[in-house]
Amino acid sequence: MAARFDYFVVLADMRTGSNLLQAALNGLDGITCHGELFNPHFVGGPKKTSMFGVGFAERDKAPLALISAMRGQTGGCAGFRLFSDHDRRVRDHCLGDERCGKIVLTRDPVEAYVSQKIAVQTDQWRLSDVSDRRSAQARFDADDFAIFLDARMAFQLEISRALQLSGQTAFCVTYDDIQDVEVINGIGQFLGAEGRLKRMPSAIKKQNPSPLEAKVSNFDEMEAALAGFDRFDLSRVPNFEPKRGARIPGFVGLDDPALLFLPVPGTAVSRVTSWMADMGPLVDGFTQKTLRQWKRGHPGHASFTTISHPVVRAWRGYRRHILTDGPQPFPVVRQRLADRYDVPELSSDADTDVLRRGFLAFLGFVRANLSGQTSLGVAPEWATQTSHVTGFAHFMVPDRVVREDEFESAVAQMLGPEAGAAPPGDLGIGGLTSLYDASVEKAVRLAYPRDYMMFGFGDWPASRSPHAA
Repeated sequence: MAARFDYFVVLADMRTGSNLLQAALNGLDGITCHGELFNPHFVGGPKKTSMFGVGFAERDKAPLALISAMRGQTGGCAGFRLFSDHDRRVRDHCLGDERCGKIVLTRDPVEAYVSQKIAVQTDQWRLSDVSDRRSAQARFDADDFAIFLDARMAFQLEISRALQLSGQTAFCVTYDDIQDVEVINGIGQFLGAEGRLKRMPSAIKKQNPSPLEAKVSNFDEMEAALAGFDRFDLSRVPNFEPKRGARIPGFVGLDDPALLFLPVPGTAVSRVTSWMADMGPLVDGFTQKTLRQWKRGHPGHASFTTISHPVVRAWRGYRRHILTDGPQPFPVVRQRLADRYDVPELSSDADTDVLRRGFLAFLGFVRANLSGQTSLGVAPEWATQTSHVTGFAHFMVPDRVVREDEFESAVAQMLGPEAGAAPPGDLGIGGLTSLYDASVEKAVRLAYPRDYMMFGFGDWPASRSPHAA
């Protein structure tokens, strides 16, 4: 039978038990783990500058050559340990290579953080003889731990996404698991090894076997600080909305002053473009190529996008696309509201209470639509502003994300106080003030929790545009 994998990689980080895992894997017939082949400071292990005839310079120039050399000069299934700060080219290659077996090793982040702090103090990164153990206590720093945790989570999420997109699977194991000989034998079976361990190797010892309370000098402070971390991600806002591209053809530019506007559909786009047109001919219809050319030809240019309060933007969408006298009717959505929500056709001159009921029904539809619970696609006009701004970042990040009610001050910052102020224009919120109430605010918050969270919006009256009256 052909081997399942040509080689393997242990995706881990410092202080996760990778030395112990390597020692255990090397006890399996047909498996050889060669250490940290792509550590920035050594090749394979401390003080080593080359392996398999490949040194630092050759490795950095052609990292995949070292993997080929390893495979060619090692019998059985060979592999290595790869950490988040090792060569990114190697990580991308291994994650995309179906012939590479992936072992993902993790450890409780608090335990790993404390272990790393102690190792830095003692300069002892592995222990072979208990009599050589050096003792120290770590001091917990909440800000430092937050950075540590974010980095580890980002690495794991990247691995998970790469495997999902390529349809691959990995052998996932924790620090506690690798001290179980049956789990190690399971990894061996996963990699195609015929041999099995009867007992764990004794070459590597646990360096800090004491409980956390004994290893942390400010344990009470650490307990209090950790209470503020959302370990189970309970505050996460679920996101089932399709990802969006940059929408480059919709970008609008000015040559003098050099200004680039990245419109978010559903905001007061015409107000901004009218203001720009008063200063000079607009440049639009961009492609990626022509936009790059424009950016290179206008050094020092400013770029921006504008966002609306979610209540205002939702009302605009309702007026423009759902009401019968709206300028851009969406008849399919209007019919869906009539069929599913019993909303009759309405015009903007309907009774306020009737308009409010229709608006609330529309918000209910938007909430379901954004959550993937309808058969209709998500229209750009009521997709979250977060998804649009994130989509811009696939090509470029605007210099400023400007709230509509702060547009004049933002113009002064971008172009100087002598720049012409934007005219009030039609913000498309006529009639909103009279029907807005707590039920509307609640419905909008349920539909757009990510926009409220990401952009820090409060209830609408408190952050209403000065041009709303």
